Amino acid sequence: MRSFERGGQAFYLAADATTLTTRLYPASQLKVTPGTLTQSLAKLSNSAYSRAIAAAQQQSNSLQDAGIAHGFPKEKGISLTIDLCPSHKPLDRVIFTSLINAFKKVKTPVPVALSITGRFMLTHGDDIEWLKGLQNTGDLDITWINHTYNHHFNPRIPLKENFLLEPGTDVNFEVLGTETAMLQHGLTPSVFFRFPGLVSDHSLVEKITDYGLIPVGSDAWLAKGQNAASGSIVLIHGNGNEPVGVKDFIKLLSTQTPEIMNKQWLLYDLSETVEDEFSLNHR
Repeated sequence: MRSFERGGQAFYLAADATTLTTRLYPASQLKVTPGTLTQSLAKLSNSAYSRAIAAAQQQSNSLQDAGIAHGFPKEKGISLTIDLCPSHKPLDRVIFTSLINAFKKVKTPVPVALSITGRFMLTHGDDIEWLKGLQNTGDLDITWINHTYNHHFNPRIPLKENFLLEPGTDVNFEVLGTETAMLQHGLTPSVFFRFPGLVSDHSLVEKITDYGLIPVGSDAWLAKGQNAASGSIVLIHGNGNEPVGVKDFIKLLSTQTPEIMNKQWLLYDLSETVEDEFSLNHR
């Protein structure tokens, strides 16, 4: 997907077309044949990755919530995505400690996807290190989603000219600047992308998929009163700006405690959920 240099050494960011997971490789370990994304998708036409990109492009005409918004888990459960938009408030750490406590006897590490912005990383270095610590101890399995660098938003202008659709936006920097910041913080970018405000248009979806990224929406934004169902990609904000969504999720966890303990209600890794949805085996 990408090539870059760090400490004078060349690296590649590569994606597994079946599992949708990503990994960093020293360039010396790989033999690479340059090609276009179109060529790669054609070679991998039956893969979950290629099918997910195609599905996102087909769902690109809606102003809000384009992309993959629902998965197909094998059992009852959800995929949790937590947005970390720019904020001066501290990380809602209670979300993560509640998750770990709820699932510690059932599923470890607990899978969660974090949609992170460059500006959040600028001002929340301690929170990032805290999250990495939970990942290193095996408490959390984090998928890092690109949520743009600046997350521009103007409450006074209509959606069709807002967020990434704001005239003059440098989409290249919003995407690659965020990936660069992730790498600088020791985070591995995933194949997923979330539009700020879940707002986009057809042209913007095409631009994002041209980077090899899969747009991920949500069919259960809790703070907006959308209920989580089996297979839902749930959205809450963990940046201190959405206490209602955090409260609703903690309540959801408590109501599902018996099912969690009986392994009848689980959290699913976002990559696994999308892989299941778009694998040929499911079809």
